Amino acid sequence: MEYIVAQYRIRTSGKDSDIVACGIRGFAPFAVEIEPEAEATMELTSECRVDKSAYAELVELSSFGFEEDLAQCTLYRYQGGYLFEMVKGDVAYMFTKEDGSNVVRSNYALFESVDASLLRFGLWLMFGLCIVPLGAIAIHSSVLVKDGGAVLCLGESGTGKSTHTRLWREHIEGTTLLNDDSPIIRLVDGVPTAFGSPWSGKTPCYRNLSFPIRGFIRLSQAPYNKIHRLPVLNAIGALLPSCPPAFAYDDALQDSICDTLSDMISRVPVFHLECLPDAAAAELSYNTIFRR
Repeated sequence: MEYIVAQYRIRTSGKDSDIVACGIRGFAPFAVEIEPEAEATMELTSECRVDKSAYAELVELSSFGFEEDLAQCTLYRYQGGYLFEMVKGDVAYMFTKEDGSNVVRSNYALFESVDASLLRFGLWLMFGLCIVPLGAIAIHSSVLVKDGGAVLCLGESGTGKSTHTRLWREHIEGTTLLNDDSPIIRLVDGVPTAFGSPWSGKTPCYRNLSFPIRGFIRLSQAPYNKIHRLPVLNAIGALLPSCPPAFAYDDALQDSICDTLSDMISRVPVFHLECLPDAAAAELSYNTIFRR
């Protein structure tokens, strides 16, 4: 099977290679005709036996809980590549990728059935490993589209990203949602662009569309509404926490992310919005970005 996300081709092979049939419906809008001669950014093969003990000098980069800690995830660096492990009960999904290679090897098809939640997240992280060196990032945000431009709302969990985007859609005519969790951002012909993706959190919004970015908004709760544009260093500081956190512990990945963000903020503004969860906050951010 083949899928194209943010203009990058994902090719899957082996048992359970049909990602949609495995229960990950978000990939359906991104499925394309198979073109064996086309270059793939990520080639996933699903029936590989991955022995963690076979990797010398395995260094843990990041360990974290997933799905309210029902699964434990660990990203490792080894000499020449990365290994990602997801453990949920008796199931241990493994994914590996060598430096400079687009091949991702996994053991997920060797189990009796596919755990869609583990596979979805494993695909997200491994796709991220493939695209970050190419100047693209899966960034944690909720993305609005208005007048042909995208606005990305960022913030810590619970700060009201989804609420703010809902207020835009309710009070600013013509506003739609592109993605509510993990769009892909990259430069296309020098233009910062946001792409829909198969990963959209708890909101099923899987749109295979892209739009030039008009601005980023970092949200924080306040008893008032106030917005201001951030200078360069503050802008990078506002965007970095929304990039894949596990990648922050690898120098090469973090350098690539910072380079991409620097290119972005040299072309589009980043704002900090202190706000209430009301229509006035949505109107303030809309007017600042589109009518400034």
